[in-house]
Amino acid sequence: MERAYSKSEMKVLEAIFNRRSIRKFLNKSISSQDIETILHAGFCAPSAHNKRPWHFVVVKDKEKLEAFSQLNPYTKMFALADTAIAVCADEKRQEVRDYLYEDSAAAIQNILLAVHALGLGAVWCGMKKDSEYYHNLAKLCKLPEGIIPIGLIAIGYPEEEKKGRDRFEEEKVHYEVWSDKE
Repeated sequence: MERAYSKSEMKVLEAIFNRRSIRKFLNKSISSQDIETILHAGFCAPSAHNKRPWHFVVVKDKEKLEAFSQLNPYTKMFALADTAIAVCADEKRQEVRDYLYEDSAAAIQNILLAVHALGLGAVWCGMKKDSEYYHNLAKLCKLPEGIIPIGLIAIGYPEEEKKGRDRFEEEKVHYEVWSDKE
């Protein structure tokens, strides 16, 4: 079945090189079609053994977004976001814990790139397993047993504009074997 999704003229390398974390948002609603496109991008991520352990909790409720903003000192921007996506992983679908995080991070990156390509802004807030933030997010999203929170993404129309930066670090590139470059 062909899905309808939002179109973007942005090329993938342009999105990768220019995407930046956005923490200030306009009071403007994101269309349901754009949300579906963003989710579709997340579902297209690669995963170990194609287990696809991720689940996405989409939140637009202003009271819940405000609650997210109080989870820790680094989540304040959720009070201004139009939408949040909690990226979670199913421990029963993928028993190797490391793969849960790797697979979910791939989905998060796809989501961030899709958001940027659509002219929206986003920031990803990771979390430490078993932290107060982790447990409070699980409670706010009413996650069932075996579904663990991996990250939380604030999304909205950007109020700030950030230019891409050249982040290439030649000293961190090693060919064939590790070599110290001085």
